[in-house]
Amino acid sequence: MKVGLTGFPGAGKTTVFNALTGLHAERAGPGLNLGVIKVPDARVDALAAVYQPRKTTYAEVSFVDFPPARSAPERRTVLDAATVAQLRDADALVEVVRGFPDLAGAPPTPAADLESFAAELVLADLAVIEKRLERLKKEKGHERERALLERLAPSLEAGRPLRTLGLAPEERAALAGFAFLSLRPLLVVLNVPETEAAAPIAAEVAARARAEGAEAMALSARLEAEIAELEPADRDAFLADLGLTESARARFIRASYALLDLVSFLTSGEDECRAWPIRRGTTALKAAGKVHSDIERGFIRAEVIAYEDFVRLGSEARCREAGKLRLEGKDYVVQDGDIVHFRFAV
Repeated sequence: MKVGLTGFPGAGKTTVFNALTGLHAERAGPGLNLGVIKVPDARVDALAAVYQPRKTTYAEVSFVDFPPARSAPERRTVLDAATVAQLRDADALVEVVRGFPDLAGAPPTPAADLESFAAELVLADLAVIEKRLERLKKEKGHERERALLERLAPSLEAGRPLRTLGLAPEERAALAGFAFLSLRPLLVVLNVPETEAAAPIAAEVAARARAEGAEAMALSARLEAEIAELEPADRDAFLADLGLTESARARFIRASYALLDLVSFLTSGEDECRAWPIRRGTTALKAAGKVHSDIERGFIRAEVIAYEDFVRLGSEARCREAGKLRLEGKDYVVQDGDIVHFRFAV
């Protein structure tokens, strides 16, 4: 699963990328900066404390620092064909927005930048729909596809991102091949000065993000880079001095994970305690395949314990005695925090 960082030049996008990944990428040029972030999970830590495994593995999210969108003189984003193609390759988008004065001292205009960027995503999607509808006029059949696209076009013409339209799951599935940018989940990150790191996000920016069907948060990329360099024992005191209860990095990772509509099921034992990321709504059969294709192929059943029950009772044996270990079939929808042991035969 891939999250793409994008936005205007000068918003601090690559600084955000470095602060979050711990890398030292250069400012984004024509190429891409790639990084992987481990998702903090107290549940994995708790299981590891019980089992003392040889290996502890957290879920991971891949991040791509895309080259910045070009800015035209009138401050509108310009998404050329190459940039659009790169963005379509991401499963979700993070738009980094400048919340600090630029090098010339000009004040930030985050709400206007958000609106401008959203308009470009909408225009890119509208161009795809118009081209496809022109082609469908020359072909027979495809009535459902044509009807759906004709229903979406007026909303895009009115500047409404597709993610705000409340599309049904089957409609989203039908549109998956188009990789519409305004349908991609979006997280807005307002990059603020260090002095504003503990302040709530500006109401105007939050409202603009909501209008686009996006989540929003604020962070100071420079401050997060400093925090990342501290020893773990010093971080809590440093954050407390700033009036923060946790780093923005932790909040960002959780928000990105949720943005991808991911949940984690857990496996535990003396060999390894691990979080496995899956799409919300994944069945036990498909979750088994996440661990190994042989387990999916020879699936018999899943033994499931809710994490909360395990913590309350303290061991698998006690969960079994209390009737909290369930046997589930292949169609069971795995829940976030399920501790699962798969039975299979190949």
